[in-house]
Amino acid sequence: MKRATLAAAVLTIVPRRVLGGPGFTPPSDELTKAVIGVGGMGQGHLTYPGSRRLAVCDVDAGHLREALEIAGPGIKGYRDFREVLARPDIDIVHIATPPHWHALIAAAAAEAGKDIWCEKPLTRTIGEGRKLAEAVRRNGRILRVNTWFRFEETFYGFGTDVKPIKKLARSGLLGWPLKVTVSRATGFDWKFFWSGRTWLPPQPVSPDLDYDFWLGPAPEKPYHPHRVHGTFRGYWDYDGGGLGDMGQHYLDPVQYILDKDGTSPIEIEADAPQQHPDACGSWRWVRMRYADGCQIFLDGENSDPHAPFLEGPSGKLYRGFESDIPNIKDAVASLPDPAPQDPDFSRAVRERRKFPLNEDNGHRSCTLVNLAKIAVRLGRRLRFDPERERFSGDLEADRLIDEPMRSPWTFKT
Repeated sequence: MKRATLAAAVLTIVPRRVLGGPGFTPPSDELTKAVIGVGGMGQGHLTYPGSRRLAVCDVDAGHLREALEIAGPGIKGYRDFREVLARPDIDIVHIATPPHWHALIAAAAAEAGKDIWCEKPLTRTIGEGRKLAEAVRRNGRILRVNTWFRFEETFYGFGTDVKPIKKLARSGLLGWPLKVTVSRATGFDWKFFWSGRTWLPPQPVSPDLDYDFWLGPAPEKPYHPHRVHGTFRGYWDYDGGGLGDMGQHYLDPVQYILDKDGTSPIEIEADAPQQHPDACGSWRWVRMRYADGCQIFLDGENSDPHAPFLEGPSGKLYRGFESDIPNIKDAVASLPDPAPQDPDFSRAVRERRKFPLNEDNGHRSCTLVNLAKIAVRLGRRLRFDPERERFSGDLEADRLIDEPMRSPWTFKT
């Protein structure tokens, strides 16, 4: 808790033995939080261990009513996130809005002294990610991106968590450089149903929805219900189709497996139909190559139903942790474990230590998503400088790194 709230709590602390047994957390020790954006994921994350809800916020009055019913008595509802950030008694802000709002609200939360749990993708553009990381560092805040496969739970289709895959990758048993294929064959669905509609006749705005506030920094476009709420992912202004929806879930563990937390690919190319300037469409493949020769291949067409997930000069690893290397599981089990990671966000906040998936490595894994989106939109090979985080000699691609925001929305400098 912050110093001001600690001072106010001194007189209300009740001994743990009076209130409960081992593991009980009295209210005076709990971290407090607010959830901003409660139409979908926000309702699923109204609580998590070690925190107590104080507020929920949404620009849609209907979503807000539903969230307040779920949250129960004593929870305050807001339509404007700035009123939430002004409350000194809130420790953590959970951001579950559409992605075009993630960076602005998270940076404002950092400036307001809040710690941040942000849904994926962390940001909609590469430039937003850089500005957000700077705001979090400048204000000494703790940030978590809400994807967890690099440190816990079974990885897609492998029957294990990511740790043994990382051990195998860095062991040299497969050789180097490595190629990672992300496709249905290796356990990943790119969800092309998240495609936009290319002609949307204007419709009356629902009286519950503040559409201008929902748009926020995004360009002004006539309202249609397909642009908002459950189908917003199909539009470049707010997300990036299946890449935006699932990309950070799929690619953050890949970045971790390949030890690429501090860098980005230098070459990106895509094969895709001509994309509509507003509505996201499907794509056939995206290839990204790092300076050391490692590659990530996103196979949208599932062109090789027998593709390995990891492939090197000396061997391959398939879905289900099958390999052409004999006794691969025994060999990996004998290898040293990677550095441990603590997935307890509340503990990271209390101890003021960086969360394992944070503003820095989270920005880099989200950059993979945003590089792929740009390549799909432009339909040509791109060269990228991971240090400058700019494209080489390509002003059109650079304009998609820092897209303009609609007035009056901007980052604090």
